[in-house]
Amino acid sequence: MSKQHILAIPFPAQGHVIPLMELSQCLANLGFEVTFVNTEHNHKRVMNALADESHISRDHIHLVSIPDGLEPLEDRNELGRLSEAMQRVMPGKLEELIEKINQGEGQKITCVIADQTAGWILEVAEKMKIRRVAFCPAAAAVLALILSIPKLIHEGIINNDEPAAFTLAPEILPIGPLLASNRLENSAGYFWPQDLTCLNWLDQQPPCSVIYVAFGSFTVLDQTQFQELALALELSQMPFLWVVRPDTTEKTCNLYPEGYQDRVASRGLMVGWAPQQKVLAHPSIACFLSHCGWNSTIEGLTNGVPFLCWPYFADQFLNESYISDVWKVGLKFNKNENGIITQGEIKNKLEQLLGDENFKARASKLKELAITSVKEGGQSNKTFKNFIEWIKS
Repeated sequence: MSKQHILAIPFPAQGHVIPLMELSQCLANLGFEVTFVNTEHNHKRVMNALADESHISRDHIHLVSIPDGLEPLEDRNELGRLSEAMQRVMPGKLEELIEKINQGEGQKITCVIADQTAGWILEVAEKMKIRRVAFCPAAAAVLALILSIPKLIHEGIINNDEPAAFTLAPEILPIGPLLASNRLENSAGYFWPQDLTCLNWLDQQPPCSVIYVAFGSFTVLDQTQFQELALALELSQMPFLWVVRPDTTEKTCNLYPEGYQDRVASRGLMVGWAPQQKVLAHPSIACFLSHCGWNSTIEGLTNGVPFLCWPYFADQFLNESYISDVWKVGLKFNKNENGIITQGEIKNKLEQLLGDENFKARASKLKELAITSVKEGGQSNKTFKNFIEWIKS
């Protein structure tokens, strides 16, 4: 049988690109040829982030791009406008790309793996008679909710006695968690260069002493909220590693309270982007103040790290509920009458989280379950092998 050639296409957001790239790395390691399609805008960001990453292996993954329909300077964070432009422009560009690949000297595309939010990709694959897979990078609970919408409309609510929602769509294959720790090379999916100096800084900190703060790629804090968080970290008297993207706030200068950086210099480190999976695996990390994106949730859980939950939008609120109410490995914040999470609230919840060893114990138990699932003989491992056989068939 000729070599299989996978075309993988994520939704153009950091939290969607990374997990599909992890799956692509897994497939490439098994000998599949993979063409990974980013938008032109994100392709440039990825290549710039890779400029200093000479040790990344891409022997079996081809990084290519197609336009997303927006002008270079238009705001890609306006998701409605971005999605409309993508649906208008990208189907035709994708079809042209596949035709170009199939007419070349290499292996033709045999399977398309597309983000489940972009149904138009699956329509292109169906039109071209190519086997297709929808990839869901969110929590299983989110997918169950989506699949249950007709039932929710009809009955109002689904209770705990209902059959598993996945029986509504038996072709769903749970294969996660997809983690960089399962391979040697770094990922070719990040939009910002990773500041690796923070790992050396973590090496200098005591075990279970550092607060790790990261809000993903979309969260934007107003100036008041940003400064409340900054002051809370100062009040904690604990070491902290804080990921502050260039666009974390709408303001680009004088972000911190006056004199703040000098006051916390001996125990606080702020970086533009961190190698998060390596950070969370570091023994110095005590807890994770997170926006509760699914990638961050999985990365924290699989390292046994308890959470302080700060969701921003979309499925992050559902993930927060699982972290705090179902798994009980983290705590929620309460906002004041002005919608602000105050420095006092942050400090109190931090003390509550780290003062109760049960949070860490429950997180460690989930870590064991996740590792068992993906290792040889585990349920996710078995499902992934079945998926591979399906692609090859």
